[in-house]
Amino acid sequence: MPRNFLIDILGWAGAISVLVAYALVSAKKMEGDSVVYQSLNLAGSACLIVNSSFYGAYPSVSVNAIWIGIAIFALTRSRLNSRRE
Repeated sequence: MPRNFLIDILGWAGAISVLVAYALVSAKKMEGDSVVYQSLNLAGSACLIVNSSFYGAYPSVSVNAIWIGIAIFALTRSRLNSRRE
């Protein structure tokens, strides 16, 4: 199996993850600050970083790295808030 086939699968999995998260929030099936939403974004962005790096799409790598940072921030804030309650 060619190496880029696995990279492509990761890219598609990442894209699907991010889009499913967005669709669920847009359809009001989950909240934008939920752990599931942020986890889907984090995992999807990580997969997209691997794919984008492989193909040299560095603007996409940058956007997805920032997206991961936002997800980590939201997950951390959520966890801290749940500990306080």
